Amino acid sequence: MGNSTDINLNINSDTVLLFDMDGTLIDTDFANFLSYQEAIKSIIQSETEIQYIPNERFNRTTLNKVVPNLTEEKLLDIIKQKEINYNKYLSQTKLNKSVSEILNRYSKTNKTVLVTNCREDRAVLTLEYHKLIDKFSHLFFKQTDDKDNRVNKYKNALNNLSLSAKIVIAFENEKIEIEDAKLAGIPIDNIISL
Repeated sequence: MGNSTDINLNINSDTVLLFDMDGTLIDTDFANFLSYQEAIKSIIQSETEIQYIPNERFNRTTLNKVVPNLTEEKLLDIIKQKEINYNKYLSQTKLNKSVSEILNRYSKTNKTVLVTNCREDRAVLTLEYHKLIDKFSHLFFKQTDDKDNRVNKYKNALNNLSLSAKIVIAFENEKIEIEDAKLAGIPIDNIISL
């Protein structure tokens, strides 16, 4: 596996490129943090200062650690408000230049597919902000099964597009989703870990 400073690709005309968004194509962590921070202050009327930790995504688990004993209702209110706040912080998102250059280059000649566990409205908003939405031939957003369990986004995309995992190159930054890519049959050498 390569990294973002040393991406070595063997791409031909049949290669399909799968791109994760958060942390891979676009660094959204700080915007996400600021959105949560504002939501927490507005929903629970707290002046508690929450520290931003670079390279760590603030999520529901973090929220429960930072603000323990939240009721389910308050938790959902904070998450809902966080999504509303996100629009204000789009300018705090940053494009990963090496990955976006690959997307820009190959979107003209190859199938380029967004595979993200981000909600559709936030993903579209972020991609439009960075003028990338039209670079994708297909878009796959967060999916859950009927029991609200996370769906393997790579298996989902491969199945929906009837693709062989052998012709795919996947760009990913999350360990659990790198494992999902392997489980979907994507060869380890075709998973670009960032």
